[in-house]
Amino acid sequence: MDPKKLGNCAHKEIHWEDYQQELARLISLSSAIQQANQNKLSLQKKLDSFVKIEAESLSRKNELEEISQRVEDKKLVLGNVLMQAKVVEEHVKTKQEYLSGEIRSLLVSGKSLTISRKRLQESSRLFAGERGYGRLNTLEKMLRARQQHMISHVSFIYPVKTLIGATQELELDSFPNCSSSGSSSGSVAEYRKKNRGNLSISGVQLSMIPFTQMTLFTDKNQMQKSTTALGYVAHAITLIASYLHVPLRYPLRLGGSHSYVKDRAPLLEPSSSGSSSNVVVSANKNGLEFPLFLDGQDATRAIYAIFLLNKDIEQLLNYVGVESQGPRHVLANLKELFRTILSPEFVEKGKL
Repeated sequence: MDPKKLGNCAHKEIHWEDYQQELARLISLSSAIQQANQNKLSLQKKLDSFVKIEAESLSRKNELEEISQRVEDKKLVLGNVLMQAKVVEEHVKTKQEYLSGEIRSLLVSGKSLTISRKRLQESSRLFAGERGYGRLNTLEKMLRARQQHMISHVSFIYPVKTLIGATQELELDSFPNCSSSGSSSGSVAEYRKKNRGNLSISGVQLSMIPFTQMTLFTDKNQMQKSTTALGYVAHAITLIASYLHVPLRYPLRLGGSHSYVKDRAPLLEPSSSGSSSNVVVSANKNGLEFPLFLDGQDATRAIYAIFLLNKDIEQLLNYVGVESQGPRHVLANLKELFRTILSPEFVEKGKL
């Protein structure tokens, strides 16, 4: 109510006869005010509940929006997963097709392997039969027995024997650079211990004295015997190599006591500039021949020829699986070659 009106009302004079009526009116107004206050409180409570409900609704709406956003994100992720699943599915289909082809190929290969295994078993059976490995082994033994028989004739023609009580020097002990002390004397001692005398071929001794000590007083007969012995050795080695089918590294040109050894090593020639440091290596197709005798020849060439001859013997020894006794023992190596080939183990095992 307006204060001015209230002021006017405060100064309003009420007559006694109107007092009851005004009092009733005031009581009615007071009741109306209390009712209005109660309505106001009730309305305020309702408004508070409505506001609370609206806030909860707004909060739930926000939550729903967040959930909707998450759902959309999940849908995108699910879409990507489905896309990847499709790609993987296509890849799996491709792999399945490839594996199917591989399985078919393996089946075909398995059948081929089975057929090959059967053929291998059949081949093994034939190989082990009388016309297989056994037959080959028998033929090889027959071949080695034949080789042994032929070489036994060579050993009979050119026997290498030990001469007991001989006083001449050991064969090839007089090579240059060979002293009577040190390892050389040890080799000589072992050689004497093993052979207990000098060796000879067909009763002819091989001595290096004529090759290393050529003087006017050299025994011509001794020189002739040594060259004859070398000719015997060259012929024996040629026959053995031909029977064993072994091409000699240093071929021999037979001529009895005037035989030669051929060396196909490259030639070293000085260059056209004349400098001693410049050397030209030229091919040596025909090879150089070195004499196994003196007879007016250079002693150094003859000694080198004997060295090459012993290398041929060493080649044959290595072929049958035996080591050489050294580069200075021609007849000893030849004797060892005869002994190895004529042994029973040569026929049974071939190369020892």
